[in-house]
Amino acid sequence: MAPATLGDSFQSFFDAVDDFFANLASVRLLPLIVALLCFTAYLTLRARASFNILRAAYPTERIRFREIWGSYFAGYGFNAVIPARGGDVVRLFLTKTSVPNSSYPAVAASFVTELGFDIAMGSLILIFAFTQGVFPKPPDFANLNAFDLSFLAQHPRFTLFLLTALAVGTLVGFAMLSVRVRAFWDRVKQGFTILRDRRRYFREVFAVQFAGWLFRFTAFWFLLEAFRVGGSVENVLLVLGVNAVSAAVPFTPQGAGVQQALLVQVFRGDAEGSTVAAYSVGQQIAIGALTFGIGFAALVFIFRVRSFKEIIARGREDRAGERTAQAATGQPAAGESPPGGRVRPSPRGD
Repeated sequence: MAPATLGDSFQSFFDAVDDFFANLASVRLLPLIVALLCFTAYLTLRARASFNILRAAYPTERIRFREIWGSYFAGYGFNAVIPARGGDVVRLFLTKTSVPNSSYPAVAASFVTELGFDIAMGSLILIFAFTQGVFPKPPDFANLNAFDLSFLAQHPRFTLFLLTALAVGTLVGFAMLSVRVRAFWDRVKQGFTILRDRRRYFREVFAVQFAGWLFRFTAFWFLLEAFRVGGSVENVLLVLGVNAVSAAVPFTPQGAGVQQALLVQVFRGDAEGSTVAAYSVGQQIAIGALTFGIGFAALVFIFRVRSFKEIIARGREDRAGERTAQAATGQPAAGESPPGGRVRPSPRGD
C-alpha cells in the first residue's frame, strides 16, 4: 500500500464525515446521551484531581473548584478545534489567574503531575492493543491514511531528530529560565508538592483519575453502541489505544486524522466500512461539540471572557502587571502574580 499523502488524508477524513452524516439517522440517541454524560463526568473528575494538586501546591490560598473546572473544560474544548494542543495554553492562563499568588512554572508543573496516571494506564492499554492482532504495528503506520502519522513513520531519522530537538529545546529553555530566575526551580518543584506525600497523591489524584477513567471507559462503550459498532471490553480498550497514539501526534485537533485512520483499520473486520467510518469521526464530532460548548460557556459565565483574542489580551496584561510589580519590589522575573492577579470579572459581576 502506498504511503498516504496530505491530500489522501484529507480525502479519507472528509469521506468519513460524509459517511457520518449519511448514517446520522441510524445513531442511537439514548446511548449517545449516556456517553456524553459519562464523558462530562470523566473530565469533571480530571478537573478535581487537578484541583487537588493545586491545593497541595498552594495550601494557604483560596482556590475555587468551579474555576479550575472551567479552566479544564475550556482547555479541552479548545484542543478539539485548535491544532498542536493550543487549548493547553488557554488552560494554563486561566488556571494561573484562578489561583492567587501562583506562578506559570508551578501551574505548568502541576499539569505534568497529572501525567503519572496517564502514562501508567496508557502503557497497559497500548500493550493490550498491540497484542490483539488488529492494531497496526508502528512500522505499519506509514501505510495509514493519516499524513502526519504516516510521514513520521516513513522518516524515522527525521522523527528521532524532531523528538531530540524538542527534548533539547525544552532543556535549554528550562536552563535559560533557571539562569535568569533563581526562584524558577523552586516554583517548578512547588507544582510537584503532592508527589512528596504518596498517600495523599494516590488518594486525591491517582484514585480520582482512575474513577474518571472508569467513566471514560463507559463513555466509549456507549459511543460504540450509539454508532452500532458494538460495545465490548476489547473494543473499548482498542479505542483507548487509538486515543493514546493520536494524543502523541497532536498536529490536528484531537489527532483527528490519526484517530479516524486507526479506527477504520482496527474495526475493519467487525462492522461495515461505512459504519466504522461514521463512528471514527462521529465520536470526535460529538465529544468535540460537547467539550467546546461547555468550555466556551465556562469562558463566558465563569471567567467573563467573550473570545480567544480576549484571552490573549488578558494574558499580556497579566504578564505586564507581573513585570511592573517585580520592578517595583525588586523581585526576579519568576512569573508570580501581582496583587489581585486573578481574572477580573466584567462589571456585571458573577
